[in-house]
Amino acid sequence: MGELSIKITVAQRVYPLVVDETEEENIRKAAKLLDGIIKEYEGQYAVKDKQDLLAMAALKIATNFVELEDKGAVNISNTLKILEQMVEKTTEVLDK
Repeated sequence: MGELSIKITVAQRVYPLVVDETEEENIRKAAKLLDGIIKEYEGQYAVKDKQDLLAMAALKIATNFVELEDKGAVNISNTLKILEQMVEKTTEVLDK
């Protein structure tokens, strides 16, 4: 499989990424999930700073992973490695 150049939108910002074809669908789903949580929090709280909303959404997702790991449903170490790689890719794009 090859690499694809895609654009995802989170918190009304577009992020261009280069991803493996096999990761594209999951990355798009993850971005949609993250954006949905942010919109949910925007409606519930009087928070104007997108950074705060992103942090709250990240905390919710991380809490869900920890709960799943406690139940033995996921291995959070592998998940964290994948998330770190995604953060690195995003940081590279933003630093250009």
